[in-house]
Amino acid sequence: MTNTSGHVVNEELKQFSNWYAAYHGYLSLFVCMCGIVTNTFNVTVLTRRHMRTPVNQILTGLAVSDIITMLSYVPFAIHFYCLHSTTVSSPEKNSRGWMSFFLFHINLTIATHTVSIWLCVLLAIVRYLHIRSPTRASSVRLRRISQTRYLVLGTYILPPLVMIPNYLTNELKAQAWINPLTAAEGDPGLGTLGGNTEISVNTSSPASEANRTIYVLEALRLGTNNTDPLVLTNVWMYAILAKLIPCALMFVFGSLLLYQMRVKIKQRKDFLKVSASNNHKLHEHSRTTKMLITVIVLFLITELPQGVLIVLSACRSGFFMDVYIPLGDVMDIGALVNNAINFALYCSMSCKFRQTFLQLYCRCPCFRGLTCAMFGGGAKQISLRERGEGDRNGLNGYTLRVEGRAHDDDDDDDDDAIGWSNNNQLGDNAI
Repeated sequence: MTNTSGHVVNEELKQFSNWYAAYHGYLSLFVCMCGIVTNTFNVTVLTRRHMRTPVNQILTGLAVSDIITMLSYVPFAIHFYCLHSTTVSSPEKNSRGWMSFFLFHINLTIATHTVSIWLCVLLAIVRYLHIRSPTRASSVRLRRISQTRYLVLGTYILPPLVMIPNYLTNELKAQAWINPLTAAEGDPGLGTLGGNTEISVNTSSPASEANRTIYVLEALRLGTNNTDPLVLTNVWMYAILAKLIPCALMFVFGSLLLYQMRVKIKQRKDFLKVSASNNHKLHEHSRTTKMLITVIVLFLITELPQGVLIVLSACRSGFFMDVYIPLGDVMDIGALVNNAINFALYCSMSCKFRQTFLQLYCRCPCFRGLTCAMFGGGAKQISLRERGEGDRNGLNGYTLRVEGRAHDDDDDDDDDAIGWSNNNQLGDNAI
């Protein structure tokens, strides 16, 4: 009874996988194109001089990694999902060149996903240490920025090197191909891929069709008694080093970050007489930390299930082919959406980011002046100063001056208050 139920579930999952595969290529293309554009915005905004902080350097590295992932996914989705059927192989779809690119794409995305998840771990650690040990000394801030730059560079180098044995797991295999139409006429039970099954060629088909070759990935045979020990070792290494350990560290430091943020807020409310300006600063400081926690949670949602599924694939017989492979497209689109959504998070929760973005890409002064008002952040102080110049300026001897006062943060150089001068130039003391 149990086996029958499991068989039905697997069949339903495969049917869902085949149905979704028809739409996955177009959906992933849309997400990738949007993600490439928005992550380009992230890089250009976060690398501005007044935006250089340790956290922003990590977010910049994360955006670059996401761009690389989606740039690789675009031709992959076009060829293997949009131009050709996802259920039938052909010499045009499975040519040596395209399958070599497919292998390159797999290895590249393994590397970029590993970099991204460890950058997220670094993000949680750096933000936690910064809140626990704040500083206003410029020399300390510059040293932290320099140290973070080297940490980001090391994250781009070390994890991909550790994953080299995993890249060698996948290999291309050449096999004969026959036209499904001629196969149906000669032997209805003959498949197009064949897997490890020996393929017979229909003698009634033309010689040019009978001798054509396709290339497929060598079966990993996970969860079986004849699994290659090297393959099994690499799969476990990938699950532990690139999924489970980073997720555990993100959960630990994310929890510490949330706890430390609440402690700081309570201390300020209890021991400081919070003025209106400091209350706004405290609110923006909390929103910045909540934004980073949201980024961490999204990574946990997309990466932790993959790690669990990889472990189950290595332990349970048939799980890899019956569950992991059918869920592959769903996990891919989840990771792509996670890569593309950060821009929306930054805009919705960081006034500094919104202002800098509009300064770069929206030249209309009304956008720059009303940004924080629209999103509920960035208080400005408006003062009337008597200049004794009569009615020359049309304000009865007064001139209206907008002074966005950058608050001197006592514990956070990532404070979400931006400095505005009377010529609408961003101050150097912003994030």
